[in-house]
This record gives sequence, C-alpha cells and structure tokens, in this order.
Amino acid sequence: MPYTARGSVKELQSIIDTYRALEQRGTPVALATVVNVTGSAYRRPGARMLIAADGQTVGSVSGGCLERDILNQALRVLQWNKPRVVTYDSMSDDDIVWEFNLGCNGIMDVLIEPLPYKGKADLLAFLADCLDHRQAGIVATVFGVEGPMKATIGNRLMLSEQQPAIHDIGDDDLAEAIRGDARLALESGTPKVTMYAMATGRADVFIEVIQPPVPLVIFGAGHDAVPLVRFAKELGWHVTVVDPRPGYATRTRFPLADTLIVCRPEEVYAHIKIQRCTVAVVMTHNYIHDAELLRTLLPSPLRYLGLLGPKRRAQRLLHEAREKGVLLSESNLDLVYGPIGLDIGADTPEVIALAVVAEIQTVLAGRLGGMLRTREGPLHEQSPTVEVVTVSGKIQGAVSCGHGH
Repeated sequence: MPYTARGSVKELQSIIDTYRALEQRGTPVALATVVNVTGSAYRRPGARMLIAADGQTVGSVSGGCLERDILNQALRVLQWNKPRVVTYDSMSDDDIVWEFNLGCNGIMDVLIEPLPYKGKADLLAFLADCLDHRQAGIVATVFGVEGPMKATIGNRLMLSEQQPAIHDIGDDDLAEAIRGDARLALESGTPKVTMYAMATGRADVFIEVIQPPVPLVIFGAGHDAVPLVRFAKELGWHVTVVDPRPGYATRTRFPLADTLIVCRPEEVYAHIKIQRCTVAVVMTHNYIHDAELLRTLLPSPLRYLGLLGPKRRAQRLLHEAREKGVLLSESNLDLVYGPIGLDIGADTPEVIALAVVAEIQTVLAGRLGGMLRTREGPLHEQSPTVEVVTVSGKIQGAVSCGHGH
C-alpha cells in the first residue's frame, strides 16, 4: 500500500499512552474524533482528542477554537455513557460561530464517545496494535444513522494488513458492505465517507486509513545524525541508525533512536527490511561506504533516498553505480535526492537536519515545499470522497466533499 502522509503518529501514540495510564487509575475517559469535514477546517477527518473526567486532554480536533466546547460535550457524554455526534458549522451566521471564534469556513462533525467501548471493536487497542507492529489499518466508524437500523452511532469495523476484520455492527449486511470498502481503502490508502442506503434506512460511515510510523533509516552515525534523529522522532517516525563503527552507533549518542545497527554497507540486507514506504538518508561521510550503500539501496523499493554532499558528488556516485552494473531507471532516479534537503540556507547540523526532515515530509505529502503565501488552491488535501452506495456496493451517486483552508 502506498504511503500517504496523514495525521500525526506521535499525537496518536500520546493519546494511547495517556489512555492506558488513565485506565489504570480508573479515570473515566472520552474520545473525540473528527469524522467528516465539509469546506475548510484546521484538522482533517481522523484528528482525535482524548478527554478525561478530571479535565485532562491530549490531542486536538481544531486550531484551538473548539477544544473547550469539546471538553464540555465530552463530560456530558461520560455522564450519559452514550456516544453522540456534535456538528460545528462555521458557515452559518449563528452566535456559535462568534462564540468559538471559528477561523475556517466549513462544517465539522465530531464523534464523542466514552471509553472503553464495550463491543467487540476496541478502538485504542487496535490503533496501538497498528503502531506497535508498524502496519497499516482501517477503522470504519458509523457516525450517522437514519431509520430503524440495527447499527448505532459509534459502531465500528476494523481490519489491518495482518488481521482479519472485527466489528460490533449489529447489521450483518451493512457490516459486509463496509468490509468490502474497507479492504479497498486498505489497498489504495485513501479514506472516504460513505452513505450506505439500505431498505431499513441509511448509515453514514467514515472509513479511515491508519498509517504506520514513517520508517527512516539513517546510514551514518556522525554528529550531524544526532539532530536528524531528534527531529524525526518529534514527528513520530520510526528511526534506525546504521554504522559500521561500534563506538558511534551507541545508545548514549542516540537515546531516541528505535533501532541501532552495527554493520558494514554490504551487510545491510541481513539486518534491515527495506519496504516501499522506507525512507533512507546516506550520510556516512565516507565515499567508499556511500558508493556501496548506493549500489545496495538503488534496486530496493524505497520511497526516498537522500545523499548528503554536493551535487557533483551525488552525480559521480550515480555514474559509478551505472558502471558497476546497477540498472538505474527513471523511477529509481526520481527517488534520489542529492544534495539532500530543502533550500533553507542550512549550514549547521541542526539546520541541515531541519531541511532534510522537511524535504522528506514534502515528498511523502506530494508537495513541492514552496512558501504557502505563493501557493494557489487549498492548503490541505481534499476531504474524503462522499459516496452513496447500496449494501451491495453499487454506486447510486457520488459527490465530492471538497474544501480549502
């Protein structure tokens, strides 16, 4: 499944960790999730906020304008012990727009539910499993029901790359229809909102793609790799540092790194699994090592390969790789970024690390990395496509729920 930069893995991990601590203390907890957006909003569908009965919160669902009301709504949900959907409409002229100082021109639906959910589908346990095993997953959440449906708000179906679907949806026909769409979303990496038209009514479902942490492999454990690891971990990425020198690839130098590997360039594949979503940075400061790593990595299914050093050095490395018999297709070369990093005038290890992380994020997000004030069109990607389908999956009609910030 292609990687798409969505949401914050670090924020999600913080929500999971905080929930585990609150659960052990017996503190009642609610979870708020953005399930649908029409028009403009600061956060996309899938943004989450954990709210404890004592007022503690983790995460956010907006730029700060809705969090106070979400807290109050969550306390009511905990009191009633029943999920509900709250709609915030900044397109209207109601007093609520002025009260919350809404800065965007859009409509946001937020599902607020008590935790833990008592059905078969334990949401946070599933999310934690996806992050712990670094696998993609799908969470399909019912957030709207019309008619005498067996499904209720807050029902879910969840599946991942390695686990079959689990759900607590009372309607078997609806569950089967959602299962098929969830598998398609898992393959495409594309979220969507679907309105399932049934004989007994209608169910609105947000099919969300849960992305695993970005796997970053840094080849070279020099002093300039230290801030790169730190910045990458701030984004919640999974970071591996590789170096042939045991005295450099140490936990003392890299306390935040997830994995430290001591091996020579030709031994890489014995220690690391390179996948299509892997991003790699080569910064050994050793030309022979860089050349060996480049010959090893270029045939791999990488998402990004950055080379530290000037352009002439990168061109020479690529030329020698060809002479050594490495077949360099256009798709291979498109993944190579050398010199590495965005052009921000970087000349210190910290600023270079900032430029590198920013460039990787730019590539993952499919952007160009320019200044936002010169960007034409919306700042954020389009909202998930809204489809109207029958339980058999036959599309009756579709409408694009686009928005701009």
